Amino acid sequence: MELPRFTRPNQHNGSSSSPILYVANCGPAVGISHPTIAAVFAHFGHVKGVHAADDTGARVIVCFSEESSAQAALETLHGRPCPLLGGRTLHIRYSIIRPSISQPNDSVSVSVSASELDIPGLFLLHDFVNAKEEEDLLREVDARPWNNLAKRRVQHYGYEFCYQTRNVNTKHQLGELPPFVSHVVDRISLFPNTEDVADASLDQLTVNEYPPGVGLSPHIDTHSAFEGLIFSLSLAGPCIMEFRRYPEGAWHKFPLSIDLKMENSVNDSNYLRKAIYLPPRSMLLLSGEARYAWHHYIPHHKIDMVKDSSIRRAPRRVSFTFRKVRTDPCQCKFPHYCDSQR
Repeated sequence: MELPRFTRPNQHNGSSSSPILYVANCGPAVGISHPTIAAVFAHFGHVKGVHAADDTGARVIVCFSEESSAQAALETLHGRPCPLLGGRTLHIRYSIIRPSISQPNDSVSVSVSASELDIPGLFLLHDFVNAKEEEDLLREVDARPWNNLAKRRVQHYGYEFCYQTRNVNTKHQLGELPPFVSHVVDRISLFPNTEDVADASLDQLTVNEYPPGVGLSPHIDTHSAFEGLIFSLSLAGPCIMEFRRYPEGAWHKFPLSIDLKMENSVNDSNYLRKAIYLPPRSMLLLSGEARYAWHHYIPHHKIDMVKDSSIRRAPRRVSFTFRKVRTDPCQCKFPHYCDSQR
């Protein structure tokens, strides 16, 4: 979910103070953890939370329960060296949460396991590969040419995915999947919780590299393009993946692959929204309802909030998405979302 946006209070309305403080020269980038900051500021009153103020790691937001506590902290610590924080001189001002106009219901609880989401067909395995295997996979793709998209880089194996049509040309096969992923494919065949994995015969791989702050717009992988099992291996960095389930009646108003601009025009009350944290080296499986009826996407964040902890996106995240190209029309149980049945 998106971090709250903060701004200075309006000094023209007669009240320039606030229970929230913006604190500069303080944060993980200068060797001071959020729990340490919270403990120091707790001397002035109850601290509700400490958040990253931006993506520098050197500025934080301290939220008190009481405005008087924030005032006492500001008057005591602003512009003076703080012995409890390594003698750093803090620069403090009042702050407030800036209301969001375009996304009023942006917060969503982030789960760390698939079972918490209760989306049929969604599974997540942590540590699907080890650190050495992760390093080897990244080295292999970095030794091969990347294709540049607007905000990320991609590689395709088996079949090339066409982003304009959101489909593949089944008559143009690039070759077999590369040998360096054979052990991953073999391990996928032992994936628990579903009976269809052993017969997946995966033949298409897309490798995506995401810089910090770059995500993926909401979409359902085209039904006529791929079979019912989609595997996504996360490497190098973590991210949040969100899911949306639109009512079938509302679905007919929008094309099968709505882009981010169209998605933002949909009222938040018209869909279910859930989110999961994908740590490095984890494997996500979308099958059944999760694959055919839920939009999935990656918010364009540099910092994610997971269980009250702020987690910074890594310098890069690389995903390996394995799929089976479909050769016959899709006959799934979700015709409202199926291009083969509409």
